[in-house]
Amino acid sequence: MSIQTGGLLRVSHIPLSQIRRPIAPVLDYQKIDAMVSTLKGTPQASKTCTLEDATAMNSELPPIDVLCVRDQGETYYFAFGGCHRFQAYDRIRDQTGEEVQVRCKLIPATKSQLKLYVGSSIDDMFP
Repeated sequence: MSIQTGGLLRVSHIPLSQIRRPIAPVLDYQKIDAMVSTLKGTPQASKTCTLEDATAMNSELPPIDVLCVRDQGETYYFAFGGCHRFQAYDRIRDQTGEEVQVRCKLIPATKSQLKLYVGSSIDDMFP
């Protein structure tokens, strides 16, 4: 749970392919392996999650905070955290060949708010 979405109860499911990740992640592959295992129904502990906590997740990962920006009638999704969860969802998609729905807590944002995260590269993110 994050400070931004701790009070949000609604969890949305957004296709992985629709969520943009403008910042490259730094990854711990053992943690990703544990998350993939949890998504497949076989909980596994990692450095940051005990087996008891992984078991309590019931084959789900915590929702990822996603900025939701509306521009010219279109909706765009951007995520800056949840790197390991995204990689776990991506690996599941690669293994199954099917689109994966990511559990998200959506944070409404404007283009000017998004610019605080990405600077001038925002011009390349919208048609």
